[in-house]
Amino acid sequence: MALKPEIEAWLEQRRPDRAEALTLAGVADWDDLAALQDAAARVRDRAHGRLISYSRKVFIPLTQLCRDVCHYCTFAHPPRRGQRAYMTPDEVLAIARAGAEAGCKEALFTLGDKPELRYRVAREELAELGHGTTLSYLRAMALLVFEETGLLPHLNPGVMNEGELAALREVSVSQGIMLESISPRLMKKGACHHGSPDKDPAVRLATIEAAGRLAIPFTTGILIGIGETRVERIEALLALRDLHDQYGHIQEIIVQNFRAKEDTRMAGWPNAPIDELRWSIAAARLIFGPEMHIQAPPNLSPGDSPSLIDAGIDDWGGVSPVTPDHVNPEAPWPHLRQLADDTAKGGKHLVERLAIYPDYAQDAQRWLDPVFAQAVLNRVDAHGLARTDTWSPGIDTAPPTPLTAIATASPNVPELNRLLARAQSGTAWDEGEITRLFAARGGEVDAVCRAADALRQSVNGDRVSYVVVRNINYTNICYFKCQFCAFSKGKLSENLRGRPYDLSLEEISRRAAEAWDRGATEVCMQGGIHPEYTGQTYLDILAAVKAAAPDMHIHAFSPLEVYQGAQTLGLSLPEFLGRLKAAGLGSLPGTAAEVLDEEVRLVLCPDKLSVNQWLEVMEAAHGAGFRTTATIMFGHVDKPIHWARHLLRLRDLQARTGGFTELVPLPFVHMEAPIYLKGRARMGPTYRETLLMHAVARLVLHPHITNIQTSWVKMGRDGIQAALNAGVNDLGGTLMNETITRAAGSEHGQELPPHAMEALIRDLGRTPVQRTTLYGTPPERQVQASFQAAPLADVVNNPARKYERDTDRQPLIRPGLEAAGGD
Repeated sequence: MALKPEIEAWLEQRRPDRAEALTLAGVADWDDLAALQDAAARVRDRAHGRLISYSRKVFIPLTQLCRDVCHYCTFAHPPRRGQRAYMTPDEVLAIARAGAEAGCKEALFTLGDKPELRYRVAREELAELGHGTTLSYLRAMALLVFEETGLLPHLNPGVMNEGELAALREVSVSQGIMLESISPRLMKKGACHHGSPDKDPAVRLATIEAAGRLAIPFTTGILIGIGETRVERIEALLALRDLHDQYGHIQEIIVQNFRAKEDTRMAGWPNAPIDELRWSIAAARLIFGPEMHIQAPPNLSPGDSPSLIDAGIDDWGGVSPVTPDHVNPEAPWPHLRQLADDTAKGGKHLVERLAIYPDYAQDAQRWLDPVFAQAVLNRVDAHGLARTDTWSPGIDTAPPTPLTAIATASPNVPELNRLLARAQSGTAWDEGEITRLFAARGGEVDAVCRAADALRQSVNGDRVSYVVVRNINYTNICYFKCQFCAFSKGKLSENLRGRPYDLSLEEISRRAAEAWDRGATEVCMQGGIHPEYTGQTYLDILAAVKAAAPDMHIHAFSPLEVYQGAQTLGLSLPEFLGRLKAAGLGSLPGTAAEVLDEEVRLVLCPDKLSVNQWLEVMEAAHGAGFRTTATIMFGHVDKPIHWARHLLRLRDLQARTGGFTELVPLPFVHMEAPIYLKGRARMGPTYRETLLMHAVARLVLHPHITNIQTSWVKMGRDGIQAALNAGVNDLGGTLMNETITRAAGSEHGQELPPHAMEALIRDLGRTPVQRTTLYGTPPERQVQASFQAAPLADVVNNPARKYERDTDRQPLIRPGLEAAGGD
């Protein structure tokens, strides 16, 4: 099927200009409409792929009085004897609480336009409520609902000026007004908007433009079938596109079809034909391009949902499991399960969003009042979609229903199937392919995890390894200002919670000797970057441990500590690494990586190592003969594209050096993290994202990194078992004294002894294997000792006597600032 040459000239290449867009009005016959829809669907898929979104909401009709008299409306009506003009606060809260209990996240306030300008009863009732205007009362009710229930208000109060919009911006996450039509002739006598001053297109466009100046996420759209022409619909869409191009604030275009309603002046008017609705959706998609969200309410086209997907929508709008559609009471909402099934029939997957769309939620500092910025971040995942469970890393709560139990059958998605089919080959990946794996939803998640598990089986078999290790964090004083860290203390750190300590060499030695006696083969040592520490400090620590436990493997010093140590001694990295090796260092932890992308590090840890500096230290360590781990700390301000870049950088380095022993995904534990407490980070990754991180890492890093570890202090028992079915073959260390994750708020304990570790592994039908740091076999005497370990003696955290810097001390090393050209 082909369209006219003047349409084919730009179709799917770019957005049309005004003259080109107007040619769409001439698409008349069935074949042309089908071709137009096919093109619109392909344009939609470039940005939205398989996802169709919706918002789970409650509908709060604050007042059904309105100064306008639209001829098709049954929502608004004149005052009725014995009926209040406005809902009371208690009535508003009752609806909101019912919605919150049903899992809703949006409170949609819809109301008539400034009824106090027309009706005395409205003015009198507002006065009784303590308000002079409907908008003042709306503001109070929106704030009440948010504070009492946590629902996020979306406000549709009609025409407003800039001051009124600004006042409501403080109590909502989004606002909206339908343009409906750009045709002033619909205001004339006999037309649908006669007698409705607020339906003047110029007035409505002025409201939408004012919202743009105020950076308000805004919803708008057109109402088709009310007497307008196709050309007028196109003109309306172009006017909205112009405003969006200028301000970037229109988050969705609603294409709503007219339905005749009894007891209205347009009761005998024909419903908008389904083909006109599909043409209008396709036109909107092509005019706005791939990124815009195009919505059509599913309850207004029952039975035709798949055809609307074919026409180019990517959103169903708000759907309520609690309240009816008060604007279209004759059209009940579809059940969410039915909506998911209808979406699947259209070849798509249904996902939940908030009232504020993902791109705006992910840039909350720009688009939202600070109070709502934090609330939104608490409710979204890494894609900006709604967080649909309460699981967070480190919290001792059961994870959501296993994904394999709720997933639909793995969909037939050729591009995903092709990616998974090549998993065993070890072929190189690109950013887009990895990001696609992280975007898996529903049955796709299960498919990705199965592919990773099959690869794990072929590489590692059913053996699940762990190491008996003691963590020794020798100081919690740190002069770096990492925004995620709840461990460090000190004058220059982000937080002052708890007592600053600086372990003596005697206490470090005692802990190392005790660990050896309890069967450990490794001590893992890291700490804050104390302003008094130099490279010699780290050499002294190594000497102390080797004196206390000569055969102990020392796995110590983050890349940041190595870099800082070398700088303070005036040594090159290879020279300092040589000294560490001679002093007994066995291997290095690949921490301080966080996410290897400067966009993320600029927010999380701007003064820490840059991406290139971290990679430089790791490559130098590998060149000096050290093996190291690799980590990724994810789920805060990052996005899947950043995760993809991180994995590719690790893969590239490993392909050159072969020095990484394993990857350890570290889900962000948010509870006490400064950046979370400041309202600038998410609540850690979701359960889906956490499982995908392990699974995708297995697939992408194959065959270069063959061990994928999960962190039991962050995942908990149930999370560990799920991860073992998603490509994981290693559970890390027993730890003995874990303090960093615990300081961030984790509730999963400080030690998982060998008998508990092995029972956990056997419960899943796998074979536990105790290992050394470098995946060798530990001495039998140590294995036996680990199962007969005495209780740990109480630790001594030597109080820090000096951690505020004098001006004459050595300069502080801040590699991230140096790399960026800072002071």
